[in-house]
Amino acid sequence: MRVLSIAAIQTKPVPYDVEATWARFASQAEAAKELGPEIDIIVAPELLLSAPGEFLLPDPEAETRSAAPIPSQLTERICALARRLDVWLVPGSLLETANGTTYNTAIAVSPQGKIVARYRKLFPWRPFETTTPGDSFVTFDIPGRGRIGLAICFDGSFPEAARQLAWLGAEAIIQPTLTTTRDREMEIVMSRANAFANQVYVVNVNGADPSAVGDSVIVDPEGTIMQQARGGEEILFAVLDLDRVAQLRRYGTHGINRPWAQLRDQQGILSFPMFGGAQFQAPAWSNEDLAASRRDAAV
Repeated sequence: MRVLSIAAIQTKPVPYDVEATWARFASQAEAAKELGPEIDIIVAPELLLSAPGEFLLPDPEAETRSAAPIPSQLTERICALARRLDVWLVPGSLLETANGTTYNTAIAVSPQGKIVARYRKLFPWRPFETTTPGDSFVTFDIPGRGRIGLAICFDGSFPEAARQLAWLGAEAIIQPTLTTTRDREMEIVMSRANAFANQVYVVNVNGADPSAVGDSVIVDPEGTIMQQARGGEEILFAVLDLDRVAQLRRYGTHGINRPWAQLRDQQGILSFPMFGGAQFQAPAWSNEDLAASRRDAAV
């Protein structure tokens, strides 16, 4: 059996206090491991360890407070925690500085305390988030279990991102999130759609109230919500059966839909321009045609 036991910690930072936030998260991770000794991987919300303040309140240090290269003192702490707990860690995302710019970066750390993957958020939430976009998709392997893809928050609103991770062999997508707005409901819809369309697990762990609105979800490869948090702090425990991913891809979602087999059979018939540099094509009724119709209506 290829199973992955996961603890998704829906939590909040100590606003503006990086040290206190780290101590709080480390304690919560230790508690999660104590509650679930068989846990393989612990995940946390986006930018948790940067100790963000409340949404819309001025925070000029938001993208510099904890910004550092990778590796750093913070990543050394994360690696030491992974070794101590003997777990994989995806501790939300970090503010990474490199080449004079700042990225919103998720890392995956092995139980041996090694950084095995680094993913820079492809789609920062504009205009609120000003970090530089990344330029590559990232997966990592958990030996003997399966392949995991990384995404961050707003990435989930772009179906191409989840599809590319699945094409790269991901059987589960871990998506740290920090959503403070009421469109969280639609993010849950996208988590379910991305899981269903790609036959993957989606672990979308949001921050807790009041730093975010909660509603973290773990979704199975048929698009069904396995676990859903409310608004406050809690831990979602789940066991992901990665063999089920292979089973569904062979026999079909709900025993019916086999999109991967059809994509393979029709390979080469259809090109996908969004992966070669998307070009937007305006519909015929837009722009000049629309302006002309308005002029005609005025006459």
